[in-house]
Amino acid sequence: MNLGKPWGKLLGFIPKRWRSHHDLPRGERLRLALEELGPVFVKFGQVLSTRPDLIPADIHREMTKLQDAVPPFPGEQAKQVIEAAYGDSLEQHFSSFELDPIASASVAQVHYANLLDGTEVVVKVLRPGIAEIIDRDIALLHTIAELVERYWKEAPRFKPRELVSDYDKTIHDELNLMREAANASQLKVNFADSDLIHVPAVYFDHCRRNVMVMERIYGISIRDIDAIKAAGIDLRKLAHDGVEIFFTQAFRDGFFHADMHPGNIFVAEDGQYRAVDFGIMGTLSDVDKRYLAENLLGFFHRDYRAVADAHIRAGWVPADTVAEDFEAAVRTVCEPIFAKPISEISFGVVLIDLLSVARRFQMPVQPQLVLLQKTLLNIEGLGRQLYAELDLWDTAKPFLERWMSEQIGPRAAIKAIRRELPNLATMAPEVPALAHQLLNRIKNDEMIFRTQDKEIQLLREQMQTSARQTRSLVSGIGLIVLAIVLGVSASPGSTSLLSWLSGFVGVILIASSWLRKS
Repeated sequence: MNLGKPWGKLLGFIPKRWRSHHDLPRGERLRLALEELGPVFVKFGQVLSTRPDLIPADIHREMTKLQDAVPPFPGEQAKQVIEAAYGDSLEQHFSSFELDPIASASVAQVHYANLLDGTEVVVKVLRPGIAEIIDRDIALLHTIAELVERYWKEAPRFKPRELVSDYDKTIHDELNLMREAANASQLKVNFADSDLIHVPAVYFDHCRRNVMVMERIYGISIRDIDAIKAAGIDLRKLAHDGVEIFFTQAFRDGFFHADMHPGNIFVAEDGQYRAVDFGIMGTLSDVDKRYLAENLLGFFHRDYRAVADAHIRAGWVPADTVAEDFEAAVRTVCEPIFAKPISEISFGVVLIDLLSVARRFQMPVQPQLVLLQKTLLNIEGLGRQLYAELDLWDTAKPFLERWMSEQIGPRAAIKAIRRELPNLATMAPEVPALAHQLLNRIKNDEMIFRTQDKEIQLLREQMQTSARQTRSLVSGIGLIVLAIVLGVSASPGSTSLLSWLSGFVGVILIASSWLRKS
């Protein structure tokens, strides 16, 4: 935009700039600059650190130091913060506390400690005054976003103010360690039956807004490839498991770790992942999960028409987009990358090409997907470091196909019915009267618009289809309610054939309604 260009020469009059740092390597100068600018910029450096394929090796080495080697604040100061949060002395909570931090990041640092019963824990403490620093930086980002919207013609598509607002919420959530504790607890519940990843236990009695205490874990840093190899861990399986963990979080749970840089991931000697730092978590709605899965499966099957149709249905491109043109543009970008290992693919280049497609078709940025896109880049960076020959397509495709089969069809309908049965039982007394009113309105033609306008005509057809779906749904619910009533009234130990038959037909009708909707 060149808004600051006329003022650039005035910076030479600032005394601080008279001192040259040119004797330092460029990577170190960049790292020091990001550290001086503050937490928001340190996080940018952390993202760069996961992409050695996109930045020179000397800069990458320095960016990795931003993952957990940001200069710490004094341990005595951390002790004061903890005691102020607890309202009593450290000795009332811990039998031992190491003043020297084991890791220090942009927002907080971590100390080893032992609870009074001897349990080994880590204590995470927010940096003093960090909230004020972040508020200042976020205010600057809001100002920049307003300038971008005012002076850049592409701004409406990128929604800069909306993106900054989303980041504002994300980073302020990270400043509340009680929220991080809750995130860790939820992720642990989600993977309670999985051996792929271990999430540390949280000790809520010792957690406060600026202090968090959780289980101490042991493992090898995922960036220490030599140590992982020495432990006899299969790097190919490790990379495969990492991809499966991410897709399980995103698509099964709609709740994923969105700060997966190497400083936050460890590996046990048996190859199990061990994650820390749950301050930034991403969420996906059911609608977003569905359309994302459709898009990814379209890519995996090279069905670019399905990708185009999914974009149009989701509203991610303008409604008047010609599907054939969009299909051809996506094919041009994606076709060359198939059947190649990660080592031969630069997703950075692919991303740039896809952005050019988005610009051509006036495709707006989806702010709710920004964290997912960032995490995908992190995952790919990790995969490249662990096992360069990993085929991301073959790894992810079976999972997405299985997930989609569970979301569409009779199995999905039955699962939804089981989930809603308690609500159906509560609503059962009202169903006959509501069904009678609805069917009367349909019979009397009260729900149909009569017009020659094409758009309203389309709406009429959609509403007629909806009415047919509603009839099936209402009839199905009625039969299931009848089955419940007959089952309850049956003598102990016996179940009426009519009850079973009513329930079966009810499920079929609801499933048919569901399939028409899909």
